[in-house]
Amino acid sequence: MLSHVGERIAMNLRQDLFKSIIMQDIRFFDENRSGEIVSRLTSDIQDFKSTFKICISQGLRSTTQIIGCIVSVIGISPQLTAATVLSLPTIILIGTLLGRSLRKLSNEAQNQLAKSTAVCEEAIQNIRTVKAFAAEEKEIEMFSTEVTLGSMLNEKLGFGIGLFQGGTNLFLNGILLCTLYFGGHLLSTGQLTPGELMAFLMATQTIQKSLSQLSLLFGSYVRGISAGARVFEYLNMPPSPMMISGEVIGDRSLAGSITFKNVKFSYPTRQDHVILKDFNLHIPAGKTVAIVGTSGNGKSTIAALLERFYDVNDGSITIDGKDLRSLNASYLRGNVLGYIDQEPILFATSIIENIRYGKPSATDEDVIEMAKKANAHEFIMKFPHKYETQVGERGTQLSGGQKQRIAIARALLKKPSILILDEATSALDYESEKIVQKALDNVIQGRTVLVIAHRLSTIKNADIIVVLQRGMIAEMGTHKELIEKKGLYYTLINEQDKEGT
Repeated sequence: MLSHVGERIAMNLRQDLFKSIIMQDIRFFDENRSGEIVSRLTSDIQDFKSTFKICISQGLRSTTQIIGCIVSVIGISPQLTAATVLSLPTIILIGTLLGRSLRKLSNEAQNQLAKSTAVCEEAIQNIRTVKAFAAEEKEIEMFSTEVTLGSMLNEKLGFGIGLFQGGTNLFLNGILLCTLYFGGHLLSTGQLTPGELMAFLMATQTIQKSLSQLSLLFGSYVRGISAGARVFEYLNMPPSPMMISGEVIGDRSLAGSITFKNVKFSYPTRQDHVILKDFNLHIPAGKTVAIVGTSGNGKSTIAALLERFYDVNDGSITIDGKDLRSLNASYLRGNVLGYIDQEPILFATSIIENIRYGKPSATDEDVIEMAKKANAHEFIMKFPHKYETQVGERGTQLSGGQKQRIAIARALLKKPSILILDEATSALDYESEKIVQKALDNVIQGRTVLVIAHRLSTIKNADIIVVLQRGMIAEMGTHKELIEKKGLYYTLINEQDKEGT
């Protein structure tokens, strides 16, 4: 029964904790390393479960024995019991003080374990980068440092727990000697019979064994409480308001008219560094708007704000007159917006499941239709397992162009009104870029498209080109108008042409 209850508690904790984590906004993931988050989901819950099972089974048995034997010894000899009880406040006080410091030490040890897990996970996740820079020794050194610190903390914790347990046993055996001495005195004066003294000793020995067992449990309890505190810290976080509140427009689709009005924004982790200042832009429904500029001027930030990864500090962003902050973020991302990143991340499953991730209810026919529109069907059919081909972790079994076309199909599957292309072809070679650009040209018809562009050659046909400088619009117009103006856009085009030649 205990195993059943323990496993159910652990299962529910894992489910609730994962739900609590996944419902946070991007700011939470900016501020916390993924390894530390995973550590709370795995080792902390495991420690909490083990402690729960041990403390309940052994703790209940020891506590019951202690209570029963205390009743028994009071009945046998109140005088001996009173003499024994007088020494208890001292040990309780010492135990409480020591226990408090051990709980703090245990918490530090748990945090250190999470740090070492984070270093390990980060290295394994980015193993290609580690190998490319021959940084194995550096990663080993970093991991060894964190593990050594963790080992030192656990050694201190073990020493403290050992001291507590040793002190408890010393105290309990001291009580036994005092009982023998005082019991002998009562025996010699005729206030106690030999049988009653033996019964009293047996009962006090049972209490001693049970208290020793509880002192051994204390180490597990300290670790479990520390692990539980870390789990409940995340578990008690309220879900991000943008994920659970806001309007869901189920009766009609949005046309896709976007307006940025007096937008000011700085990232939560860098509040003092303002990225966008009084940014104003109107994107009419069905038009393609390209945003260009040198790195660090806020191009990708505009895409992140439109996706509502973050909320603006001041001003507003509206779609068809509705403020983004009044819309439910899950509805917005799941039905209105299609986001295609520079480096699309695929999951370690089949191609068909990766495309279906855009809309889990989609049929195989819907998936194939979107793959055709994204120019992906042809190369998929050349694989031996076709749509059931496994792509490997983060899509490592596919080329950059293939991954990008699968990402386009995935984004199209939900039939978004607005497409956001965040430097969607900048990481590709010339041939792959041509194929992906052709796929994009197929799918932008009839949609509002926001293009964040690095390669200016890809956005010459955009309806409006916006040139950003220091978070503000420096120039705006068509390709032809901006070339004739011979301003910042003209300079950027010339610089790229020189680099190309």
